[in-house]
Amino acid sequence: MNTEIHPALVGSLSSTAPSEEVINFSPGPTSLPKAVEAQIAASFNQPGFTSLSISHRAPEFLAILDHAVSTAREVMEIPEEYEILFTHGGGHGQFAALPLNLCAEASDIASYVVNGTWSARGRDEADRYCNVHTIDGRDPETGKFTTFPELTEANVNAESKYLYLCSNETVNGIELHRLPKLPESLKHIPLVVDASSDFSTKPIDWLGCNVGVLFACASKNIGHPGLTMTVVRKDLLGKASPLCPGVFNYTTNSEAGNLWNTPATFNIEVVGMVMDWLVKEGGVHECERRSIAKSNALYDVIDKSNGFYATPVTNTSLRSRMNVPFNIAGGDEALTNKFLIESWDKGMVGLRTLTPFGVGDYLRASLYNGVTVDETKRLAAFMHRFQIENS
Repeated sequence: MNTEIHPALVGSLSSTAPSEEVINFSPGPTSLPKAVEAQIAASFNQPGFTSLSISHRAPEFLAILDHAVSTAREVMEIPEEYEILFTHGGGHGQFAALPLNLCAEASDIASYVVNGTWSARGRDEADRYCNVHTIDGRDPETGKFTTFPELTEANVNAESKYLYLCSNETVNGIELHRLPKLPESLKHIPLVVDASSDFSTKPIDWLGCNVGVLFACASKNIGHPGLTMTVVRKDLLGKASPLCPGVFNYTTNSEAGNLWNTPATFNIEVVGMVMDWLVKEGGVHECERRSIAKSNALYDVIDKSNGFYATPVTNTSLRSRMNVPFNIAGGDEALTNKFLIESWDKGMVGLRTLTPFGVGDYLRASLYNGVTVDETKRLAAFMHRFQIENS
């Protein structure tokens, strides 16, 4: 008996389809836009040193750093009231850095909206450094993360140093297409946003929504693993706990101009390239239009499948444009495996990945900037054909 497991069932991205036909639907790290990947490849064929080998103190790198910061500010319309930092440690580093920078005392209160996997992780890490007040985002009827709570005086602690939320829960498929605005009585509380998986795909009302800190890991939409962009409102600098390590301290890194220690030089240059690409493509508003078109293509197939496909978030105003979770025939294992193998053979990879949380109840199609509208339509067409052939 053949006991070999097909690569598609263990998360392999090495499809046997021609390389030009392979589409990476992985939840991240994932592919960059092809034009950016081509620019990176071309940069290694130029004479002289690349950003992989130049000193972070050299004028050549200072120009790269300035370009990445200024172009990100332009693309995302980041006001001058904010500092743009390139930080270490990924999202998990920011889970710790946030309370250490905004709560000078361990007794300080921070409110956390927990409506999915990553906000729960952020809350659990912050609980080590401050007094966490949890706003439960689970559906009261099902107990599952399929909704987002209204933020009111009744559930936000008015003494909070900040209010934390994740604007796109990649595992659970919930996205805030616009950031919330707090009631007038809570406007003194800065909003802290984990935007790791949706940054650069929609505009942000920085001042209107009272954003205090927003961070985004690069490896979804703006670059490679190993770098996080952290945008900090300047009036929140200088409030760190005395226990905050220098590498995580926003004030220390701001005063050093992102050069307190050696930054990820190559990764910063790639962020600048992605921002240039966004400008050429029409900016963040065009990127949002594409995100809507991509996600609609898949949700349309799901919603018209008469239950063959299902997605956990029924509230269309909260459905993620970045990560579309779906199951097949109620989670039928044999049909799911068949779907994975056939789609993998056709070059559609990354729909199942092995994670610390297991494989989950749903497959996921992640539609970051590196995935085009046409590529998403290829998946939608495959899903439609698969339904017809297997219903």
